Amino acid sequence: MEAYTDFASVYDIFMDDTPYKEWADFLEELIETYGISKPVCPQRDDEKEPERAENVLESEKNLVLDLGCGTGTLTELLSQKGYDMIGVDNSQEMLNIALRKREETGSEILYLCQDMRELDLYSTIGTVISVCDSVNYLLDNEDVKDTFGLVNNYLYPGGLFIFDFNTLYKYETVIGDTTIAENREDCSFIWENYFHEEEAVNEYDLTIFAREKESPLFRRFTETHFQRGYTLAEMTGFVKKAGMEVVLTLDADTHSAPTETSERIYVIARECRKAKMNA
Repeated sequence: MEAYTDFASVYDIFMDDTPYKEWADFLEELIETYGISKPVCPQRDDEKEPERAENVLESEKNLVLDLGCGTGTLTELLSQKGYDMIGVDNSQEMLNIALRKREETGSEILYLCQDMRELDLYSTIGTVISVCDSVNYLLDNEDVKDTFGLVNNYLYPGGLFIFDFNTLYKYETVIGDTTIAENREDCSFIWENYFHEEEAVNEYDLTIFAREKESPLFRRFTETHFQRGYTLAEMTGFVKKAGMEVVLTLDADTHSAPTETSERIYVIARECRKAKMNA
């Protein structure tokens, strides 16, 4: 069964303690410090400048892509900070929820249903972000190479790629072969982990019980997800092979230098080949 189908309907419920606002603030800080994208202020039609080539290029530089955007919570927060946002996810069910949020907020986020391994955009973009371990769903080296290569291809010269990933250490030592359960009033889940050492892949089987709307009855459904654990050396190697340079790596919890026991790591990378050609 595909991931994030039925699970999409309860995803935000179980992620309600996720520090999205802190993530958005941190990403904004990274973009301001290392990136080229700037927040944009919406203009009325009668205030817009003529669409000259330099204006088009400036608008592309300020585009920010949320790759693996899910239900759009973080995408909306970055949009509220003024960034011109695009959200990409391969689950239409998750995007349907993101679209409802967009309707409620009145934001102008462009959402695209695409597999990140087949990313297809209409222009270059100044910043790509991919957080909440989305890249761990890439299960083999070629998938990562293809995805990072496409990211580099669409990055504006000198553009920034910010992503996080769960480490091999986390799957091997922390959550591998464990069972996690949570009971809520209207929904509950059982999350069973199985770590496959040879492939470095973590399988987690989700069993969810969700109350039907306006009914005392609960519906049971299951999903199976697979994520691969990577080392920092592997990830930085993929970044460099894609034509980007590593700017900074950080432990996602401490925001300090990663250690051997880091469970999730941020990688901040910059497109450099096009930038050097245009220098």
